[in-house]
Amino acid sequence: MKFLDTLSLLLVIIGAVNWGLIGFFDFNLVSALFGEMTTFSRIIYALVGIAGIYSLSFLGKDRYQDKNEEI
Repeated sequence: MKFLDTLSLLLVIIGAVNWGLIGFFDFNLVSALFGEMTTFSRIIYALVGIAGIYSLSFLGKDRYQDKNEEI
């Protein structure tokens, strides 16, 4: 699961950077790299969306699990 968590976090960061570029500079990095709504760019958008939904599960995780095990 750690690999899936890391991959999901990486995709969410990529999506956040893309949205930041759109908001600040009106520049869509995904469209610039892969074309305007090509099949591959749609796959990228879908993967980022799935990663965002999966990342919601991070909110429910116990962040202090390692500290509790030491006590």
